[in-house]
This record gives sequence, C-alpha cells and structure tokens, in this order.
Amino acid sequence: MNLNSLTPAEGSVKTRKRIGRGTGSGLGGTSTKGHKGQKSRSGYSRKVGFEGGQMPIQRRLPKFGFKNVNRVEFKAINLETIEALAQSAKLSKIGLNELREAGFISRTALVKVLGKGALTVKVEVEANAFSKSAEEAIVAAGGTVVKL
Repeated sequence: MNLNSLTPAEGSVKTRKRIGRGTGSGLGGTSTKGHKGQKSRSGYSRKVGFEGGQMPIQRRLPKFGFKNVNRVEFKAINLETIEALAQSAKLSKIGLNELREAGFISRTALVKVLGKGALTVKVEVEANAFSKSAEEAIVAAGGTVVKL
C-alpha cells in the first residue's frame, strides 16, 4: 500500500452539483430554481418568521407573561448530595470549589442548599443561600453554615 493508492471508501464521496453550466449538463436553464418568482432571483433571502404575507405567528399570538429582570437563579443542591459528597470524599468543609470539582455546579453558578434528605455528618457548608430546613439540619448535625 502506498500513499498514491489510497482512495476514500466506496460511496463516501459525492460529486457536487454544478448548476448553471449549460443545458447539456441537465442543470442549466433555470439552475434548479424553477420558473420566475421571488425565490428564483439573485439576492433573495426570506425574513425569519416570514409566512408568505400571512400574518406571522409572533404577531397573531398575544403578549403573555412577565420576565423579572431582577431574578436571581440558584442551582439547588440537596442535603443528600452534601451527605454523599462528604462521606465519599471524607470532607469536613464543603464549599463552591468542592461542588465544582465534583461536577455538581458550573463555574458561575450560585448555590442554594435545600433540605431534602438527612445529614448525619458534621460538616461546614459554604453556599450563597440556604433554606430554613437545610440550615436547621446542618446545625442539628453539629455542622456550621457559611453564607457567601
């Protein structure tokens, strides 16, 4: 086998359509664009959401709802997750870095600890926000709560 004898697998390479190269090619004349009309012209581009002159859906439907610009989005982490992480990695302090390294949160996420599950390990938990039940459970287990 030589470099000059290498060929692609059978059927993996298709020849491109050469349109507008005369009638003998079978793709001359209208160049696969049909007869006349806006779409056959050069420079044609349809607007996003254009429905052929019919009233587009974004104008037919009424405005709906409300988007709060001051909303703060938290990533929820439950006590059961903290319990599992503390036992598997044998950690006494769980903060944003530990959650990030474990793959639970992204680099920019804000974390809120929620009270689902039970906590038996004494652990210092560092997060942006806590639910009341989570805070009580952490303190009851002998741990501490640090709000960032």
